[in-house]
Amino acid sequence: QVHLVESGGGLVQAGGSLRLSCAASGRTFSNYAMGWFRQAPGKEREFVARISFDWGGGNPYYTDSVKGRFTISRDIGKNTVYLQMNSLKPEDTAIYYCAASTNPNAWTMTSAYDYWGQGTQVTVSS
Repeated sequence: QVHLVESGGGLVQAGGSLRLSCAASGRTFSNYAMGWFRQAPGKEREFVARISFDWGGGNPYYTDSVKGRFTISRDIGKNTVYLQMNSLKPEDTAIYYCAASTNPNAWTMTSAYDYWGQGTQVTVSS
């Protein structure tokens, strides 16, 4: 079993920045993927960003609405993934979830991820 713990959410004004962290513990794998998803009130959970925990570049990938503003990164030794969020907008307000997949090539579908964190609230005021 893999346990994911997110941190770093909060309240920020539009244009501000936040950094989310997600640490994985328990059973881990030599090659896997981690991603960030978000869910706003009344909306479905949506993909934000993903990265592979391999020995290459990780193939970071983003949904179009956050490209150029958000950066996903990883610390393989710490089994931790980060999401640096800059130039935040009110429409970024949501609960942000960390997810892990035993498939290092997992991409944007929620069904591709096996483990989920409890979520952290991000609120961007206008």
